[in-house]
Amino acid sequence: MDKSFSPEQSLLLIQSMIDKTRKSYSDKSRYFLLWGWTAMFAFLGQFFLQSVIGYPRHYYVWWITVVAIAVTFIFLSKEKKTIQARSYVSESMNHLWTGMGISFFVISMIFIKYGWENCYPFFITFYGVGTFISGRILQFKPFIVGGVLCWLLAIASAWLQVEYQMLFAALALLVSYIIPGYLLRAKYHRQNISDGAGK
Repeated sequence: MDKSFSPEQSLLLIQSMIDKTRKSYSDKSRYFLLWGWTAMFAFLGQFFLQSVIGYPRHYYVWWITVVAIAVTFIFLSKEKKTIQARSYVSESMNHLWTGMGISFFVISMIFIKYGWENCYPFFITFYGVGTFISGRILQFKPFIVGGVLCWLLAIASAWLQVEYQMLFAALALLVSYIIPGYLLRAKYHRQNISDGAGK
């Protein structure tokens, strides 16, 4: 029995893997939405506390991320009970965001050491890297566009005062995590409905 694949069959297999991963990440869009909303709320809250009411410990608002971390672990534990097989594309996404998470932690430690002034363009740049590569892996254009917009926002924010850089960071999360996350979820809800109707 010939087990070799023709070029056309190989492309169909790869496309099938991407489609399956897209569908799984329509459910995992909740991670983009969870962290997008959490971080955007933190940026806006910090801006309000620092620039509007002048609260000296404005950075306390970032403790909200502890809740997001806990919710993330709850999501992951539930997924482990239902997961069957991982594709190469799905594994690539997991490796990407594991690396991104570690990178965010490392860069935060660096800014703790040297000061937080002008840190936000770096965070915005990292948002762009993660979502741009995710968009390329999943072949989902809104993530790609969101990543490019993040890079443009990172450049523009470098010329602003620190408190206004926070607003650019919040905007970056809106265009790279939140809007694409909802679009991905909506697309595959529609696809699941059409698939169910076609059975």
